[in-house]
Amino acid sequence: MSSLPLSSGHSPFLPAGFEDKKAALLRHIAGSARLAAVRPASRLEVRPSPEMLSTGIPEVDAITGGFPRGCLTEICGAASSGKTSLLLATLAAATRRGESCVLIDASDSFDPASGAAAGSDFSKLLWIRCGVLPVHSKVKTFYHRGHRGSPRIKNDEQNLEQVLKTTDLILQSGGFGLVVLDLAGIPENFSRRIPLASWFRFQRVIEPAKTALLVVSESPRTQSCAGLVIELCSKLSAVSYQLSANPTHTQILEGMQLETEVVRSRMERRPAQSVTVAFETQAVRAG
Repeated sequence: MSSLPLSSGHSPFLPAGFEDKKAALLRHIAGSARLAAVRPASRLEVRPSPEMLSTGIPEVDAITGGFPRGCLTEICGAASSGKTSLLLATLAAATRRGESCVLIDASDSFDPASGAAAGSDFSKLLWIRCGVLPVHSKVKTFYHRGHRGSPRIKNDEQNLEQVLKTTDLILQSGGFGLVVLDLAGIPENFSRRIPLASWFRFQRVIEPAKTALLVVSESPRTQSCAGLVIELCSKLSAVSYQLSANPTHTQILEGMQLETEVVRSRMERRPAQSVTVAFETQAVRAG
């Protein structure tokens, strides 16, 4: 049985002149202007760490470094877990630095008195009050149990779509240091309907900008799109309060013990960690 030499310069199975044409094509590609700026993988530089935005709470900044700009950060936790206090502290710190901030309030639950007590500068804050999605209430429970084709359910789905469109327009406009999408208080069956594509789109829009996108929810919603996920929970502790001069049943809570856990972080390759932070709050809540 005969065999072809491995070092032959031309294969008998290829047409004549093939090697010359191949060499000419490779030279043409190498000299293309489009490939002039293309770097090989061995020469790629390490992507620089993003600029961080302070949360306004030193204990939280110590474990997270703050909220990354150009990234999506999610704060999640059950009711009374402290996510609103962290939100107020972050807004207050950002507005005091002179940054323009946006709060997209999906359930119209933001309390201006609490924001003022936390030290927010309202001249730097754009508050978008949606107030159209149902909140947790025994009175409205029967609406969520209705069939999908009911007028109320269709209206709520349209309202949720408007919230997402509003967020998209704000991010596209640019010029904001902090944009907050507050989904706290929104029923789970509605917040889970937000498609993953929407979170990916938000992330792509802010990636080249210096905007920090903060999503507040009761359970994780953004999945793999978030660069930083923080989960909060309250610990059993003595909570002091005092009656204020505001309407009846209004109290000021102080000295709450909160536990913060970094569930996921793409900023540094280190395991998730948790820490108990104690800080004074000035949240005025009317019951």
